[in-house]
Amino acid sequence: MEHDEKNDWDIIIEGSSSLFDLKLQDLWNYRDLLWMFVKRDFVSFYKQTILGPIWFFIQPLFTTIIYTFIFGGLASLSTDGLPQPLFYLAGITAWNYFADCLTKTSNVFKDNLQIFGKVYFPRLILPLSIIVSNLVRFAVQMILFIILMFYYFFQNDIALIFSWNLLLFPILVVLMAFLGLGLGLIVTAMTTKYRDLAFLVTFGVQLLMYTTTVIYPLSAAPSKFKRIIELNPMTGIIEAFRYSLLGKGEFNVSNIGYSIFVTVFAMLFGIIIFNRTEKTFVDSI
Repeated sequence: MEHDEKNDWDIIIEGSSSLFDLKLQDLWNYRDLLWMFVKRDFVSFYKQTILGPIWFFIQPLFTTIIYTFIFGGLASLSTDGLPQPLFYLAGITAWNYFADCLTKTSNVFKDNLQIFGKVYFPRLILPLSIIVSNLVRFAVQMILFIILMFYYFFQNDIALIFSWNLLLFPILVVLMAFLGLGLGLIVTAMTTKYRDLAFLVTFGVQLLMYTTTVIYPLSAAPSKFKRIIELNPMTGIIEAFRYSLLGKGEFNVSNIGYSIFVTVFAMLFGIIIFNRTEKTFVDSI
């Protein structure tokens, strides 16, 4: 009796595939594994800590206090008329999500070598799990931001305006996630041959923050440096982030369009280089 031998197997591992092949069906089939990795990230973060998830609040809160003292108090930088803690916390919350997605994705190959070398699963599951777990952390920090926002509202220091601006918020979160993911995929693929990049990303992201509008508004930037600052795709995103929630900031369609273009390019290039590298990286790392 003739039969198709290919149908005897539940999963078929094929050697060649398109560089643009996201294996979306495989990603969906392995969704339980995605949530397992997300859970693993939280467990590893909380392990042997006393305060647990409270650290999600402590880090942005302490950073906001320091920025308020140094940049708001000593340097007297403009905050576009917003209360200084609220201005800095908005920038810190947005930047932290992007930076966490970038830095953790950039170490995917190196940190998960043992898993990749033993069992098959769609490799993009791990970078995606980082984006999801960081999204939960971002949501927790947004709670702190909303509490502070309502505090200043009841102090009559700001006015809450509920309009179409809020529709920008989910779009901006997606842009931050995909930009961090795309750049992270590029870096993690390159670190299989150039290990030094892992160290460069760590402090490079910190330096990059000062070329965005986390600690100052774009309106206060010197004209000769303004175009350079706008070349950072996170600048338009952070300005729009403040604009969507607080009604302050230079919301510029061209800046957002530029951020979208860079994000799409980073994602496409990141997927290409990631798909090409994940086939052979176990032999080279």
